[in-house]
Amino acid sequence: MYIYNVTSLIDPAILQDWLSWMRDKHLPAVMDTGCFQRFQLVRLLDLDASHGLTFAVQYYAQDRDACDHFANDYEPVLERESQRLWGEKCLSFKTLMEVMH
Repeated sequence: MYIYNVTSLIDPAILQDWLSWMRDKHLPAVMDTGCFQRFQLVRLLDLDASHGLTFAVQYYAQDRDACDHFANDYEPVLERESQRLWGEKCLSFKTLMEVMH
């Protein structure tokens, strides 16, 4: 099992709109790719929030190929849409993790 993690720093001024967009549009679009079995959206706690609030979305994939397929074939379009909507008010970075039970 692999976790494709996207961590984002969100400007408080867009927080409610960003959360609505994530729940109503972005997360369903990612899941519609068929690359992931499930996801969870979490807020990171105990961080300095003076520059914004930090969230992470963890997408769970059965294998590395699914993560690579998403990163190569779907993510560029989804990332452009996020950049168009939120610009510098949403700063994100990605990490890929392997579950080591």
